[in-house]
Amino acid sequence: MPGKLYLLPVWLGDSGGVELMPPANIAIAERVKIFFCEHEKTARQMLRRMSATIDLNAIALHRLDKDTTDAEIAELANLLNDQDGAIVSEAGMPCIADPGARLVAKAHVLGIPVVPLTGPTSLLLALAASGMNGQQFTFHGYLPRESVPRKQALKQLEQEVRRTGGAQLFIETPYRNDALLADAIAACDGNTRLCIAIDLEQPGGYVISRTIAAWRKSPPVLGKRPCVFIVG
Repeated sequence: MPGKLYLLPVWLGDSGGVELMPPANIAIAERVKIFFCEHEKTARQMLRRMSATIDLNAIALHRLDKDTTDAEIAELANLLNDQDGAIVSEAGMPCIADPGARLVAKAHVLGIPVVPLTGPTSLLLALAASGMNGQQFTFHGYLPRESVPRKQALKQLEQEVRRTGGAQLFIETPYRNDALLADAIAACDGNTRLCIAIDLEQPGGYVISRTIAAWRKSPPVLGKRPCVFIVG
């Protein structure tokens, strides 16, 4: 029988302990011996936060990132022929805006059971707290890096909101948060609503939805903090 591929969520930031993780997840982390991750250092830190009983010298950590080739994905999937494994992301839920999805796709081809586990998911936490349309929404990942095409993308999202009523979610590399916010304030209509969900489940985090006009009056300094943006 093939092993199972677990999708093991981790914390959204540096604060928080086992009280934020389901006991079933911790039990799986203590049992599994094969983990797939973008960065070994982060994965070790997350596993140590989950349980002090995990012997980090007795587990295997395999790189799974945007540069992992198709041949390497196949090799990683073959490790699950007779034992369980788990994908650990850098933050939150694996495979959402995360390269782990490629291994999951291969697992389905090979008939390997994929088991998603409950845990922090920044996109859904932000959407639930935003007051925007939770029945129709689209996640766009990262918008363009340069200001002009980024403003164009923001205008397109705004038009999509008007056309469908659906919430439009996107994220940004933290060091570009303030530049993105400045472009949104400049490009979007004053009546458009923008939600900023920052440092979710972390001290000082917040979720605030306001019109663009209101954000223009008192734009915050976001800094280099994980953030989800929603236009609605």
